[in-house]
Amino acid sequence: MLNKEFNLYDIVEMKKPHPCGTNRWKIIRMGMDIRIKCEGCAHSVLMPRKEFVRKLKKVLVKHEE
Repeated sequence: MLNKEFNLYDIVEMKKPHPCGTNRWKIIRMGMDIRIKCEGCAHSVLMPRKEFVRKLKKVLVKHEE
């Protein structure tokens, strides 16, 4: 399986686009659950880490610290 590395504030692309039409999400919380925020309409979604990893397609932009 492809090793998916992601960190806080990275911009990611999920397998399915958001209903607003964009497919860019920012990771805004990490822990056992991961909260992502839609870059198009600012809607946020909380999901378990296991589900997030399964639905993640790729990391678009790495956050520079």
